[in-house]
Amino acid sequence: MRRFVIGQAKNLIDQTRRRCCQPHHHNNLRLLSLLRPSASDSTTVSSPRLFSSSSSSSSSDMPGSDSSSSSLPVTLDSINPKVLKCEYAVRGEIVSIAQRLQDDLKINKDAYPFDEIIYCNIGNPQSLGQQPITFFREVLALCSHTALLDESATHGLFSSDSIDRAWKILDQIPGKATGAYSHSQGIKGLRDAIAAGIEARDGFPADPNDIFMTDGASPGVHMMMQLLISSEKDGILCPIPQYPLYSASIALHGGSLVPYYLDEASGWGLEISELKKQLEDAKSKGITVRALAVINPGNPTGQVLSEENQRDIVDFCKKEGLVLLADEVYQENVYVPDKKFHSFKKVARSMGYGEKDISLVSFQSISKGYYGECGKRGGYMEVTGFTSDVREQIYKVASVNLCSNISGQILASLVMSPPKPGDDSYDSYIAEKEGILSSLATRAKTLEEALNKLEGVTCNRAEGAMYLFPCINLPQKAIAAAEAAKTAPDAFYCKRLLNATGIVVVPGSGFRQVPGTWHFRCTILPQEDKIPAIVNRLTEFHKSFMDEFRD
Repeated sequence: MRRFVIGQAKNLIDQTRRRCCQPHHHNNLRLLSLLRPSASDSTTVSSPRLFSSSSSSSSSDMPGSDSSSSSLPVTLDSINPKVLKCEYAVRGEIVSIAQRLQDDLKINKDAYPFDEIIYCNIGNPQSLGQQPITFFREVLALCSHTALLDESATHGLFSSDSIDRAWKILDQIPGKATGAYSHSQGIKGLRDAIAAGIEARDGFPADPNDIFMTDGASPGVHMMMQLLISSEKDGILCPIPQYPLYSASIALHGGSLVPYYLDEASGWGLEISELKKQLEDAKSKGITVRALAVINPGNPTGQVLSEENQRDIVDFCKKEGLVLLADEVYQENVYVPDKKFHSFKKVARSMGYGEKDISLVSFQSISKGYYGECGKRGGYMEVTGFTSDVREQIYKVASVNLCSNISGQILASLVMSPPKPGDDSYDSYIAEKEGILSSLATRAKTLEEALNKLEGVTCNRAEGAMYLFPCINLPQKAIAAAEAAKTAPDAFYCKRLLNATGIVVVPGSGFRQVPGTWHFRCTILPQEDKIPAIVNRLTEFHKSFMDEFRD
């Protein structure tokens, strides 16, 4: 494996050398010095890493050395093989290259045909200029620094309802100590607020005891995989393309990912016939499918499921005895008038299915929506349809982590209980929310139209979420060049795109896709004033790429 990884690096270096004298590729000579990982590169979690071996030194005592003669007790051969199997493309190889390019741009800004790296690889809104919601941050500031509540000047700086909400939240926390541990499921009063928000959204009762607050949605997904998977004979039905959290978590916990393919031709439709086919195929291999994961709105595909389709999915899970894992973190991100978000819990309850009929876990996060509070790490899962003894085991697993962070808990409660008409902050809150969502819809449409104008590219509309997932019909010469470089064709395209434009996107191969098709995922998150430049750079690059590799 190590020889293969080093071979990839050498191929990319050779490829860069061959192109260094071509027009518009004068930055490639600098790339040769950037193909080693930085010691500070701590955000890339893809395995195996492309540049895991230093090419500048063979000394076994160098920090980060990969020497097989090392006397250190931990080697790639001795660590958990499940970790080696785990991959997370959203922060993978291309992002590592981009980070080193960004560092070099600070010193050698004239050496490249671009002046900044634009990260379109990850749903991280505030890193790309989105502003936080004022009311949420005011309440959080007051809860974090309670002395402000005793200052007379505070009433002139903060809205009256943010002050009132901060007092209400602090009264629910023992000792008003936001730096202390909470109940392992989260602060009871905050779970009450979330349950009330769910009930208002769905029109059906919600129990705060069903709420487990988490540091974003990801820990909830991991917790459920830990609960459901005991061996590789346990399978989880996952959409393809899928968000790599699912494949990574299944790999880490030793299970089997059972793929079901979304239909790109019908706008990434989810067909029940495909679910049945893949379920039967898994059974024939001795795999017991434990759960069905559904991402709605979709990531990376951006589709919004119809309520009728959701009813069919609920019936399928009920009939087959599957846990329904509903990833609903983009529930606020719907951009088309003919689609509307419906939670799976609402759909199930409207069908007459209660706690004893279907096991359903719904995930929500403060990282997405119009709030985009990724770094605050807040979220929750609502766990319904499990027996009391199983719920005790879920609580036990949650207790191992003590509790989720309190700032994230506060924000999760605010997301589900924002200002109401008549509140001091309501008008400004609505203006901020609608401004963000309207701008996201505009950006999605602009990028979708631009992509569909490119030769050999087709892109379904972004009905929701934060991404576009265009299909690229690559020339055979480009595919052959990628094979020579020992990399996937869409990864080859994305590297060339980064090298020429500074735009970072994620190859579709990192999300899995129908064999023989190639895609990339691009966020719609760069601010509106940057979208025209992105479109221009991408258009010019694509034309040059197609001309170079035209069959």
